[in-house]
Amino acid sequence: MATTLVFSPGYLSHDSLYQLKQAMGMEPLSDWHPPVMSLVWRALIAVTGTPASMAVLQAVIFWAAIWVIACCVQEATVSRTGALAVLGAGLLPHVLTFVGVVWKDVHMAFALLVTSAIALSGLRLRADRRALRWALFSLGVLFLVYAILVRKNAVFAAIPVFVMLVLALWRKPARRIWIVSTAALALGLVASTAAIAAVARPVKTSQVSQIMLDDLLHVLSVKELQSAAVSPSLRERLVAAAKECDRINSLSDTYWTCYGRGERGPFTAVAHTDQITSLWVSEMIRHVPGYLQYRLELFSKFLFEPRYQYHPGIAANDLQLELHHPRLGRALQTYVDGAARDLPVLFAGWFWLTIAVVLAIRPGSGTFAMPVRALGISAAAYVLAYLPILPVTNYRYMYWSAIACTVGVLLCRLGRGTTGVGVEPPQREVHGCQRRASRDYLDLDRRSGSSR
Repeated sequence: MATTLVFSPGYLSHDSLYQLKQAMGMEPLSDWHPPVMSLVWRALIAVTGTPASMAVLQAVIFWAAIWVIACCVQEATVSRTGALAVLGAGLLPHVLTFVGVVWKDVHMAFALLVTSAIALSGLRLRADRRALRWALFSLGVLFLVYAILVRKNAVFAAIPVFVMLVLALWRKPARRIWIVSTAALALGLVASTAAIAAVARPVKTSQVSQIMLDDLLHVLSVKELQSAAVSPSLRERLVAAAKECDRINSLSDTYWTCYGRGERGPFTAVAHTDQITSLWVSEMIRHVPGYLQYRLELFSKFLFEPRYQYHPGIAANDLQLELHHPRLGRALQTYVDGAARDLPVLFAGWFWLTIAVVLAIRPGSGTFAMPVRALGISAAAYVLAYLPILPVTNYRYMYWSAIACTVGVLLCRLGRGTTGVGVEPPQREVHGCQRRASRDYLDLDRRSGSSR
């Protein structure tokens, strides 16, 4: 409730507002941003009548996942302090900063966090709870599918979480379990993608061309662009964009900063997509050293000079949307900005990547060793997967990795000294023990009576 109050009616950037307009039917549905997220928002507005419902849902999902993980920790470690530490992790500045921001990165992170909570719950299942096991698996797959639908490169983070889910629910799964579970995930992705394409019919915008433009404008020289094998209009625009990027010293996000948004406004389909793709393929093969140097330079800034650790409220809009409690928003901004100034390591990509690698290699030996390793691999894979496709050096692109490592460190520390998974014996064995104990007690009572 407090989180909802602070972020109400939800922090919205230009990206968020564009998706909101799609959800409200004011803009045609497109694939520039994930259509599934706009469709979910549309359904929430239809039920509640307010766009603020999305931020409320985010807060509920986030704190529910944290609460489930805390309960699992308390049950496994018999430590209320440890459980409270897990709950407190949700209030850390690098975690709390985006909880109420309506972004696909946040949705992806929370979907993976929920799946992790389901996996930890699976570790506590009794051996005979087969129906509950499959129910939890289905719920976990649902959130994994959503995570990948809202951000395609989430697949690198989702695979380790999927493996964690299967290992937590079945301990030592047979080959049949692996085949069935993998098929279920693949079928869920294919079916949901096909359904959205067939029913919603989002406009194709070729967003991947953004990345290609970044590479072309920073790897090729102006002279090479002037002789590029493309149409005169595209060639002229590429040359002008390269000169503009050099003038303003723009290293990335060139579609917005240098190349231009096109004639029809923001988030429209990129023109000349086929020519851009063909030029990128032919030129990057011939400029491999330059391509690697550019991508490593950008990635190093992502790791050591992250930006955008906090999103300040709601961007200017024509929907009359503004913060309900601006003073609470300013208090949150002071908290996050102060942490970014005094504890910059909390927002540094190199820090979370290092922790992720350590967790993957040395997860400990307690109850949570397997989940800790899976979270470490997921966090590391997600950060490294941005090397060839990083659009801009914003902190939100490592948000999941920061959350996964925070939870992983806590589980590794709190799981020390615990053994096994705490599986309760089957109910029939418990009843058998009770019956034997009752017979022994009656025999003893009869003997005592005879003695008296």
